[in-house]
Parts: sequence; structure tokens; C-alpha cells
Amino acid sequence: MSSRLFKISVFIVSLMPAVALVYGLLNDQLGANPIETLTRDTGEWALRFLLITLAVSPLRLLFSWHFLAAIRRMLGLYSFFYASVHMLLYVWLDQFFNLSDIINDIIERPFITVGVINFLALIPLALTSSDAMVKRLGTERWNRLHSLVYYIGIGGVIHFFMLVKKDITEPVIYIAILAVLLGIRLYRYSRRTLIAT
Repeated sequence: MSSRLFKISVFIVSLMPAVALVYGLLNDQLGANPIETLTRDTGEWALRFLLITLAVSPLRLLFSWHFLAAIRRMLGLYSFFYASVHMLLYVWLDQFFNLSDIINDIIERPFITVGVINFLALIPLALTSSDAMVKRLGTERWNRLHSLVYYIGIGGVIHFFMLVKKDITEPVIYIAILAVLLGIRLYRYSRRTLIAT
């Protein structure tokens, strides 16, 4: 498969969750509370794509799957896309663009606080994802900025864990996945440090 066809395939597959949600909404298949389902599912897909994006480097390191580098940026932007829809649904259909209610919600509900901080942190990463921005910022500054993604990953799993009220199985799975990905990165960093010294 050519690189271009691979990217197109990943693009289409990554869009399918959104298509499925729209189809479910139009055909009354999202349960008794479709707004809650839409908000929850877009948030979960944002977290899933974030974790998939974080998995690219470890997979390249462990299995030499270097072809994944071509889609890492796209996967990260899909995480931002689903996070943006998630936030829009919250602001629009949950809070009806009422700024005072939104501010009170952020202050009074810690999981909302974490979620909003996470989303705000994603914005500069999305805005600087292009090759042109890498050149403008310089590789070192760009890398420092985009290292925020690891903190966003931590915030994402915390946000999801705090949101879930009963069965915590799924957030715990995401926490475990993130722990493994961060562990691989820390191991790689420690080895580089030892070699450098």
C-alpha cells in the first residue's frame, strides 16, 4: 500500500466514529439521552485518539513500524477534532452558551476543570502541528511545546476516571495503557541520558 493510500485509509477510518454518531442521532439510535451519549462518546474518542497518537513512537521503537510516523500528526488532529466536538456539545447543548453557568461549572466540578484545562492545552498543539510551524518555532522549542501531550494524556484519563460513577473498568484500562506508554518513554529517556554521560 502506498503512503498516500495509507493516509487516506486512516483518515476515513478515523472519521467513522463521527459518522456513526451522526447516523445514530438521525435514526434515534443513541438511547434515551442522545445528547449525553454524543458528549460522552466524542470525549472518549478524543482520549482514544490521543492514546493512539502517543503509541506511535513506542510502536516505532519496539517493532520498527516507521510507516506510522506519516499518520501521527493526523491522529493527533483527530484527537483535537473529537475533543472540540466534545467541548462544543458541552458548551452548546449542556450549558446553552451561558458563560456564568460554564464558569461556575468549571469552578465547582473538578472533572470539568480538568477537562477544560486539557482542551485549552490541546489548542496550541493543534495550531502548531504543521511543518511550517516546526520551522518557525525551531525544533527544540516545538518539541518542548508538544511534550505537553503527555500531561494532556494524564489529564485526559483523570478527567474520564472522575466522570465515571459506577463501572471504572474502561478508565482503568486507559490509565494502564497510558502508564505503559509513559513507562516506555521514561525508559528510552533514561537510556539516552546514560549513554550521553
